[in-house]
Order: sequence, then C-alpha cells, then structure tokens
Amino acid sequence: RMAYDDYIKAGKIAGEVRENVRKTDWVGKTVYEICEYVESEIRKRGAKCAFPVNTSINEVAAHYTAEPNDELTITEDDLVKIDLGAQIDGYIADTAVTVCYNPQYDTLVQGAESALNNAMSMMKVGVKSSDVGRTIEKTIKDLGLIPIGNLSGHSLEQYTIHAGRSVPNIWSIGSFTFQEEQAFACEPFVTTGEGLGFVHEGKVKNIFALASRKKTKDKEADEMLDYIWNNFNLLPFALRWLLEKWEEKDARRLLEILVKKKAVHAYPVLVEGNGERVAQAEHTFIPNENGVTITTNP
Repeated sequence: RMAYDDYIKAGKIAGEVRENVRKTDWVGKTVYEICEYVESEIRKRGAKCAFPVNTSINEVAAHYTAEPNDELTITEDDLVKIDLGAQIDGYIADTAVTVCYNPQYDTLVQGAESALNNAMSMMKVGVKSSDVGRTIEKTIKDLGLIPIGNLSGHSLEQYTIHAGRSVPNIWSIGSFTFQEEQAFACEPFVTTGEGLGFVHEGKVKNIFALASRKKTKDKEADEMLDYIWNNFNLLPFALRWLLEKWEEKDARRLLEILVKKKAVHAYPVLVEGNGERVAQAEHTFIPNENGVTITTNP
C-alpha cells in the first residue's frame, strides 16, 4: 500500500511539472536550461529525479540529455520531446510531452497524444498488452503517421525503470494481461508517413546507469562507483549530476574508466531510421478493476 501512495505522490509531481513544461516557450533556450529547470522543479516539490530529463530534438526519438552547459538551442522549427521522471523512495512516475511551435507538426504531436489517450481509455485489469499495441498503432496509422515499432512502454518497479514487461506501440505477437497493483508507463512514439518506423542507436551517449558494483581496483573510480550507488541506486544519471563532487574533467575521466570496466552502462541516443521527426506522449498508470489510475494526470 505504501508503494501505491508513493506512486501517486511521484505522479502528481511529475504531472504538474510536465504541464508547466508544456505551457512554457522554450524557443531560444538551451537544452541545459530545460534540464536544469525541470530537474530543479521536481526536487523543489519533494521528489528526486528518476532519470536525467531527456530533451530529444526532431529525429532523435529518445535518450538525449544535456551535457554540462550544453549550448544546443531550441528553434521555433524544432520538435522537442521532454521526457521526465520523478521518484519517491524509488517509486517512479515517468511522463513526457512534445513541445513544438511550428503548426505544420501539430499532427505529429496530436498523433502521440491521441494514441496515448486511446490506450488509457481502454485500460483496466485483464486487458491484453497486444490489444493496447493494436489500438496505439491504429490510432497513429489512421492519421497517416507511423508508430515507432521498436520503442515501447514498460513496467515499473522500485528503482527500476524498465522492469521487464513491454507496453507495445504496435500490434505484437505474444502478450501479457495487465494486473492490478502493477505500475506501467505507456509512451507512443510517432513519426511521419516518410519515416522508417524504427529507431537505431546514434553515436552520442550521455545517459549512464550502474551496471555492476564490482570494484575496479582504481581507488578514484571506485569512489565514484560508491557515489553513484548511494545517490542514484540503479537509476540512470547524467554527467551533470556528478559535478557537485568532481570537476568536469575528472568526472569524464573516471566515468570513462567505469564504462570501460563495464561497471557503468552508457545509453546511446535513439534516432529515427529515415531521419524523420518523432513526437512522443507518455503517462504512468496502474490498472484496476474499473479502469485505470493515471498517476501522472495533473
């Protein structure tokens, strides 16, 4: 029961921050400013960040977060997915909004939102995951758009963002049935009719997570390993988050050692296969007998 309350509390915070992000004009702002603003708003409300804010622009579908003092600036032509997570005692709320100031991309943004809403309105205990995927896919294709087939939502557990079950964005073979007391994130990703509908890994890797607590025999690197465990547990983190304790140069060097020794995993950005723009919408939800509790509703 405790866990349920924490999911609700984290969801309220994440939902509130997401709605503020939606209402803000980010044109001329850097991704660094977006990340710092959103992460500080989550902390201000009494939660911790469940992962670094993702600010993925245009054909980058996911997993870009700001480098320290990142100069990358939002233009009025950009489609920006802002994906944020709050956690209380490791119980996570994961939610996203796509901001865009050029009306020619409204259909993409709407496509992601409609697919998410349609998935949520059919959700309750006993629903099959493949049927949710079918609904999302149909909603998107009816608009002449394409869902990203190899990105999906996911089950959530304490300190675990991807807890083993997938909430598909396309109809898929093999499925499970939603049960109560389980938390999930649903996150349709949508690209244009010209898109491939699949993402591949890009070169940039600026989100990290602990992979192993095995010591490296490098005293400084092991200190960083302990710091990561004590501050972020197994949840993802950014280089920016290490700068309270280390100079940037040292932080980069030590992180590189940890990645090389496979103590830390580095996540690459995910890019639409044909370089087409991508929009995303996301809620965290808990199914129940009568429907669904969407924790990240404002």
